[in-house]
Amino acid sequence: MLELPSYHAIAAMVITVWMFVEFVRGRMSIEIVSLLTIAVIAVGLYFFPLEGTRPIDGLALAFGGFGHYALITICALMVMGRGLVVTGALEPAARILESVFKMNLQLGLLVSLLIAFFLSMFVNNTPVLVLMIPIFAALATRGAMATSKTLMPLNAASLIGGLATTIGTSTNILVVSIAVDLGLREIGVFDFTPIVLLAGLVALPYMWLVMPRLLNDNRTETDDNVRRFHTRLRISSDSDLIGKDVSEVLPKLPKGIRAHSPPTGPLQAQQRLHISGTHENLEDAVRVLKGELAPNWVLDRIKRNASASGEDIMVVEMTVTADSRLITRTLPSSGIADLYGVAVLGIHRPERLLGGRDQYSEGGDLRMMEGDVLLVMGLESDLQAFARADSLLMLEGARELPRRSKALLSAAIMGVAVFTASIGIFPIAISALAGAILMFVTGCVKFDRVGRALSGQVIVLVAASIAIGRVIDESGAAAWLGQALSLGLVYLPPALVLAAIMAFVTLLTNFASNATAATVGTPIAFSIAAQLGLPPEPLVLAVLFGCNLCYATPIAYQTNMLIMAEGNYEFTDYIRTGVPLVALMVTTLSILLVLWYGL
Repeated sequence: MLELPSYHAIAAMVITVWMFVEFVRGRMSIEIVSLLTIAVIAVGLYFFPLEGTRPIDGLALAFGGFGHYALITICALMVMGRGLVVTGALEPAARILESVFKMNLQLGLLVSLLIAFFLSMFVNNTPVLVLMIPIFAALATRGAMATSKTLMPLNAASLIGGLATTIGTSTNILVVSIAVDLGLREIGVFDFTPIVLLAGLVALPYMWLVMPRLLNDNRTETDDNVRRFHTRLRISSDSDLIGKDVSEVLPKLPKGIRAHSPPTGPLQAQQRLHISGTHENLEDAVRVLKGELAPNWVLDRIKRNASASGEDIMVVEMTVTADSRLITRTLPSSGIADLYGVAVLGIHRPERLLGGRDQYSEGGDLRMMEGDVLLVMGLESDLQAFARADSLLMLEGARELPRRSKALLSAAIMGVAVFTASIGIFPIAISALAGAILMFVTGCVKFDRVGRALSGQVIVLVAASIAIGRVIDESGAAAWLGQALSLGLVYLPPALVLAAIMAFVTLLTNFASNATAATVGTPIAFSIAAQLGLPPEPLVLAVLFGCNLCYATPIAYQTNMLIMAEGNYEFTDYIRTGVPLVALMVTTLSILLVLWYGL
């Protein structure tokens, strides 16, 4: 006979359901709901402590998430990901994937999903996602799919890949270890891999073709409202394009670049081409054509000053006001580089105002006029001096140029952190924290810029999820739910028994934690196997699979939270895309387990 749960267990289940409902309703922000959840747990356990504990222990449980290793790990991984972005370390990988996406967006996504799936079979999926998040953020800015449409499918693919081997996730190892302690044989690394591969084939079309369509595009800017800058790109003396006819070169220009009044005949060293495009387009053109947007001596001086002072090189947009001395001058005649040590990379002017011959000098350079927006590169102090002296209005949205001199260093730090965690030398928490510290010490990430790498929403959500998980576990709510489940499975066929166990563990793992689901679910699987006369191994695998079906909420797994800020996801996005995938995987895996074990 099933006894009634304790009032602590009832309260834990009520708080969990309330939090879930509020997240789905969306009337309050995720931060507010998370903080209210923590507050209710803290106050409740202070006045009504768990059996055998003190009131102060309830406060430690409620607020312990803010100092939990999982939160520290997530923050450290965000910092390392930031280091890869600001140093440009992932640009080569991004360009390779970009070439695939250029052939076909769907093909690019499919290749990415397969990479994430197979890597996660042997490497913990957390470092896999940490490596891929900044790559796909860079791809989104280059015209590929928005991060909101790619990161959630990638996360799901990596989680399913981690499901395929006993070493894929730490939860798999935990379930197998508990099962061995209870008398099950040692499950081999690849014993259940064929089952997961077949299930993955069923899930792949959903992740590839359906899931992106269920997600909104989080890009706020389009080509219509991004400024296009006109510039004279200088062909460097070491360019491979020297001597080639201009007609051969123009088709090689990056997407988004327009050539204006292109010359004829072969290209010469130091020849200038009039092109226009966004800042990102112009950077691509510099890379493809091996040219420069400003004289080499100016760019070299800026880099030397940045290296000597330890400052970042900034690129900002400045508007020419009516009082500026630059009006009617061209860039060569303005003396900007000599006076201020900054480089003007391009000039933006609305298309409707372009075209008059009086706007250009005899040499073909654009004369500046009131309202023009200049794209200017330099150190922050020099940029401010230039803006003050020449009556320019500095616009918001300054951008730091990648510190490419530290690209190899940041990539090495990330590589060592991922490698040591993947082969088990250090836990992911230790390797990630050490990697983040090294990013700071070596200057790959600046201390005063760390706030850009972290998400306050993710931090409070992680803390609340840890508190909820501990309350569900320590109040006895998880154990009571397991007992209730075991009583209702006596008359069900094997496939439904496996599906019910998997669904129950999935519910636990999406609202408590993988560890809680594993420690509660594995003994229950053995008990049910004994009661129904079934072999315990398929039921244990149902628990193992269920522990990894954590797609339906952001609090279910740390990678779900890692992608939340970058993909600009809401709680409902996880439910809308994750619940169908969970249902698909539970159904497919249950049927495959029955067929595989001949039940």
